[in-house]
Amino acid sequence: MKPEIALFGIVTQDMAASLAFYRRLGLDIPADADDQPHVETTLPGGLTLAWDTAETIRSFDPGWTAPTGGNRFAIAFRLPDAASVDRLYAELVQEGYKGHVEPWNAVWGQRYALVDDPDGNVVDLFAPLS
Repeated sequence: MKPEIALFGIVTQDMAASLAFYRRLGLDIPADADDQPHVETTLPGGLTLAWDTAETIRSFDPGWTAPTGGNRFAIAFRLPDAASVDRLYAELVQEGYKGHVEPWNAVWGQRYALVDDPDGNVVDLFAPLS
């Protein structure tokens, strides 16, 4: 049997802030999960997205340290159209989330924008250009 990707994980310093951000992007995460050390949600298609506090990771990997110098992993959210990318990016920045790269028309035929989640992970927002 070949291995298959079943779960992506995010290590967070502030579980409630991270979950609030991803709820804002439309993920179904129970409100009572904010104070848990490990949280999972199943995405359409069966893939699991999980969050762990840094303390949880250090409980089994005591030498773990947060990466520095830039993102090594990104999560991308597809939106229905270019205007939705612009609107969501503007709303997130207005709500206090950090814009990473303002929306632009990418050469590969998509409207694209980048925003940071509360832990500094880059989150891509994109839609096909008409």
